[in-house]
Amino acid sequence: MSQLKKGAFLNYATIILTNVVGILLTPFILSHLGSSEYGIYLTIGALIGTISLLDFGLNSTIVRFVAKYRAEKDRKGEENFLATTMLLFFIISLAVVAIGLIFYFFFIDSYFTKMNLEEIKIAKTIFGILIFNLAISMPGAAFTGICYGYESFVFPKTLNIVRYITRSLTVVAVLTLGGKAIALVILDTVFNVVIIIITLTFVFKKLQVRFKIHQFSIKFVKEIFSYSTWIFVFALVGLFQWQAGHWVLGRISAPEVLTIYGIGIALGSYYGAFSTAISSVFLPRATQMSVANATGEELTDMMIKIGRLSFIILMFIFSAFFLYGLQFVNLWVGKTLGEQGSHEAWVIAVMIMVAYTLPLVQGFGNSILEAKAKLAFKAILYLSFMILGTIFGAFLAIDYGAIGMMAGSITAWIIVQNVMNFYYHKKIDLNIWRFFKELLSKTSIAIVIAFVLGYFINYIPGQGWLNFISKAVCYTLVFSILMYHIGMISFEKELFKKATTGILKKIKK
Repeated sequence: MSQLKKGAFLNYATIILTNVVGILLTPFILSHLGSSEYGIYLTIGALIGTISLLDFGLNSTIVRFVAKYRAEKDRKGEENFLATTMLLFFIISLAVVAIGLIFYFFFIDSYFTKMNLEEIKIAKTIFGILIFNLAISMPGAAFTGICYGYESFVFPKTLNIVRYITRSLTVVAVLTLGGKAIALVILDTVFNVVIIIITLTFVFKKLQVRFKIHQFSIKFVKEIFSYSTWIFVFALVGLFQWQAGHWVLGRISAPEVLTIYGIGIALGSYYGAFSTAISSVFLPRATQMSVANATGEELTDMMIKIGRLSFIILMFIFSAFFLYGLQFVNLWVGKTLGEQGSHEAWVIAVMIMVAYTLPLVQGFGNSILEAKAKLAFKAILYLSFMILGTIFGAFLAIDYGAIGMMAGSITAWIIVQNVMNFYYHKKIDLNIWRFFKELLSKTSIAIVIAFVLGYFINYIPGQGWLNFISKAVCYTLVFSILMYHIGMISFEKELFKKATTGILKKIKK
C-alpha cells in the first residue's frame, strides 16, 4: 500500500479515534475539573488559538513549497526555503512571547470580569504555560509539514495516533490522582516537546533534510507570504466560527456558561467530522475534472453524487440527535452541567447542525473552488460575515447567554452559504437548482417517515444508558431500512451492499 493510501487510512482512523475518545473523555474531564474550571480551560485555549494565527499559514505553505522543490529536484532551493521559514518562525515565536507577556500582565485580569480572584489565578497560570507551548509548537509543526511535503505520511500520522492514545490514558491517570486543569496543560506541553523532538529526528536522520540560507531575499519572503495569505484568511474564518464566542462570553458570563457553550460546539464539531471525511478525499477528483475542463453539468453530477452520500449520513445523525440527543447529553454530562445546562448545550449543538448541514453537503463545491483557484471570493465573504455574526451574537448574548451567542454566529453561516449557492450557479456553472432537486429526491420521503416513527420510538419507557441505546438501535434499523428501500438510488444501494458484504466477510474470518 502506498504512503498516500496509508495516509488516507490513518487520517480516517484519527477522525474516528478523536471523536470516540472525545465523547468518552469529556464527561470524565468535566466531572473532575468542575464546570467552572473546565470553562476557564476552554476559554484560555480559545484565546491561545487566536494568538496562534500569527503563524500566517506558514505550516501549510511548507507542504506546498517542499513538494514543489522536490518535484523540481532543487535541493538548494529547498534548503534555502526551509532555513528562511525557520528564521521567520523564530521571529514569530518571539512575537508570541511578547504578546503573551502583554496579555498576562495587562489583559486577563481586566477582561474576564466575571471570574473571581482564584479563577483569574488559574486562568493566568494556564495561559502562561500555553504561551510557552505555542512558541515552540509553531516552528515544531514545520517538521510535520516537511514530512507531508516529502509524501511521508505514515510516520507523522501514526505518531499522532500514538500520541493521542497515550495522552488520553495519561489524562485519566493524572485526573484520577487529583490533577486539575493546570496539570493537563503541563501534560500537553510535555507531550508536545517529545513529539517535536521525535519528528525533528525523523526529518534530519531519515529524510536527510537540511536547512541552509544560500540567499536571503525580501522578494522570496513576500512570495512565501503571498501563498499563505488565503490560508491565513480561512484560519481567521475558523477563529470567528468556533472560538470568538468564547471571548465574548468570557467577558460577560460566568465560567459555567463557557462550559455549556464549549460542550455544544464539541457536539456540533463531531457532526461535521464524518461528512468531511467523505468530501475531503474528492479534492484530487475535482482538480482532475477542472484540468480536463469538465462542464458545469458534469461537475454538478459529481457534486450530487457526493452530496447525497453526505446528506444521508448527516440526516441520520441529525434526526437521531434531535430526537434522542437531549437524553444523551443529560446522561453524558448532565451530572455536572445540570438539567438546564444540558438543555442549552443540546440546543446549541442542534443549531450548529442545522447551519452546518448545507456547507457539509456541498463540500465538493469547495474542492472545485480550490481546484479552480477561486477561493478569494469565498474567503472574503466568509470572513466579513463571520465578524458580523460575532458582533450580532455578542448583542444577543447579553440577554440570552450562550444560545444567543451561537444564534448570531449561525445566522451569518446561513446567509453566507445562500450567497455561495448563487456564486456556484453564476460563476462556477454548477446547476444548483438541479442539485437540490436530486439531493431531496427520494431521501426526503424516507427521512420524514423515519422521523415520525422515531418520534414514537421515544416513548419506549425507561431511563438510563440502556434505554438510550435501545432507542438508538431501533431508530438506526428503522432509518437504514427506510433509506435503503425508499431513499437510495441504485448507485447508493450498490455502495451499501459492498460495504456490508466487506464487513461480513471480515467478521466470518
